[in-house]
Amino acid sequence: MPVTDISSDAENLTMNIVAEFAASPDRVWKVFTDPRQLERFWGPPGWPATFTEFDFAPGGLAQYAMVGPHGETSRGRWEFLTIDEPRSFEVLDGFADENGDLTDDLPPMRMVFAFEPTDTGTRLNGVTHFSSVESLEQAVAMGMVEGTRLAMGQLDAVLQDLRAYAGGKGTQVEVLDDQHVRITRLIDGPRDLVWRAHQEPELIRRWMLGPDGWRMTVCDVDPSVGGAYRYRWEPEPGAEGEPFGFEGETLVVDAPRRAVTTEKMSDTEGPVTLNDLQLYEEDGATLLTLLIEYPDAATRDMILATGMADGMELSYQRLERELLPS
Repeated sequence: MPVTDISSDAENLTMNIVAEFAASPDRVWKVFTDPRQLERFWGPPGWPATFTEFDFAPGGLAQYAMVGPHGETSRGRWEFLTIDEPRSFEVLDGFADENGDLTDDLPPMRMVFAFEPTDTGTRLNGVTHFSSVESLEQAVAMGMVEGTRLAMGQLDAVLQDLRAYAGGKGTQVEVLDDQHVRITRLIDGPRDLVWRAHQEPELIRRWMLGPDGWRMTVCDVDPSVGGAYRYRWEPEPGAEGEPFGFEGETLVVDAPRRAVTTEKMSDTEGPVTLNDLQLYEEDGATLLTLLIEYPDAATRDMILATGMADGMELSYQRLERELLPS
């Protein structure tokens, strides 16, 4: 995680963030000022951002929206105040409505991003200035500190070439907190095909099988928002194990970028998890990120202990072998 410190100062009405990156100042400057790279980390996990406008000049505006796992939307607006490339830039940041106009949810904040070289890369010194103690306390209560920490924790994947970041590492599991786990896997193929492999039953049946010796007997998928899905597996004749299945509902679809679904074991009352699948393509490879939200830490640990990640890795290997061109 690149963040080394986040602190608030009620006396000076500021929130300060310090983060260290193993990349040059020019590279870090680029990810903060290119909207296609910025939107990969500006929203915290589960709230990816999309920038619809980005006029990077003094007096210019940036408009963005963050969509939550249940389809809820939070919009923001930056007005660029000063730019000193590649050392710093300053914005007036505030909540916005559907028309891009500032709202009264929270007074606008002045944010300064400053970058300096270090022996190992770059240090970000970020300062957010608030108009009052009340607005500072409101931002903290809304989760700004933890949200910023989690958002910045996504920067390693953006700063590096995808193949250098995840190539050959298989299925990686990262515990973010008591309720959230992030799973990443580089698929050596185009995003459109990886997306279809998660949405089309005839493709799903070819790879989502887990360990050898199992077969998928049910694969019903309605990939539209509000649609249901149901999967079921059984062991092949002579193999050990009991049949089982999963089912759920699709909550968010942003093809071919993102799909959010619920999931629970069939014929049970739960527990129910929230699965947020996101796909990003670079140079013909696709980074698959699956953010799973559990009801509590005990459920998280119970499910991880089943060997879920090992089964996912076998399935992803099969996806590459069966669906992608050699």
